Amino acid sequence: MGNSLEAIKYANGKLEILNQLLLPEQFIYEDCSDSVKGWNAIQQMKVRGAPAIAITAALCLACEVNHIKQQMSLQSLKQFIFDKLDYLCTSRPTAVNLFKMAEQMKFLINKQTDMKYSELANSEQLAQFFIDQAIGLLAKDIADNKAIGNFGADCFSHLNSVKILTHCNTGSLATAGYGTALGVIRSLFAQNKLAHAYATETRPYNQGARLTAFELVYEKIPATLITDSMAAFLMIEKGVDAIIVGADRVVANGDTANKIGTYQLAIAAHYHNIPFYVAAPSTSIDCTKLTGKEILIEQRPAHELTHLHGKQISAPGISVWNPSFDITPAKLITGIITEFGVIHKTDQEFKISNFLNAKI
Repeated sequence: MGNSLEAIKYANGKLEILNQLLLPEQFIYEDCSDSVKGWNAIQQMKVRGAPAIAITAALCLACEVNHIKQQMSLQSLKQFIFDKLDYLCTSRPTAVNLFKMAEQMKFLINKQTDMKYSELANSEQLAQFFIDQAIGLLAKDIADNKAIGNFGADCFSHLNSVKILTHCNTGSLATAGYGTALGVIRSLFAQNKLAHAYATETRPYNQGARLTAFELVYEKIPATLITDSMAAFLMIEKGVDAIIVGADRVVANGDTANKIGTYQLAIAAHYHNIPFYVAAPSTSIDCTKLTGKEILIEQRPAHELTHLHGKQISAPGISVWNPSFDITPAKLITGIITEFGVIHKTDQEFKISNFLNAKI
């Protein structure tokens, strides 16, 4: 498996993704070198995590573009890319990174193909431009994650030893590498400041039990797995210093969409006076939406709740409500850790737009 886990492998016009549905029993990479395979991998959650979804979408299309670039004119290839980006955005609705990637790609291509300022003379040049942009997402995501890890670790500079509780999977398997919330845990561990990490199993998809636990064991980070329903009692019994989670979307007021179960952790943290941090790259921030009420919450299939490894574990005939995410109100969040630094509240409010405008 090498020195570090990789959810996404791209080389020589070929994309492979680690099928996370099979972890931890099997460690298998699957070809994902066209937009249909990419859409299916994202929708079926073979690859998941907001940053990884966006990167997979860009790279699977880059592979496809590379194979057909000589068959189209410049304008027809441009339209093909735009149509495929729209198609890939229908795979999952909640994580904003995917939509931001598509919008940014369209903007850059429009800019490069504008008749007044055109720097692209043919379809091959457009294809290479798109491929280069997609590849660049990998390196940028890793750099951003390491910055998030360091800024997050700085939040605990006043402590010599830290116990962290995290939810879902926000590590190398959810990103291009290193991770967001799990990246903060990695940074604390590297600084010899992590006393212990606690991971929830994260029902019903068990990303914590299957993926986060896998990464923590792989990295030899001291850690313990708990069920989701143990979290509040853990805060009392084990003296947790902070909860750090990721985000699929952070809106203008600081409300945050993250894996289902995050909201109740924030409530428990607030009751026990424990800091609650959200770690997310700026690509997960969506200031076009003012509050969490505007976020579309993905509904997952009933069988993900009623079945385990294909075997029914619930009473037959029971109805199911299975939202993939919930919304944590900004008032329950201590700070938002980004690659540019930590966004803290000013007068009990997050001024996210002001922070980003000052940094970007």
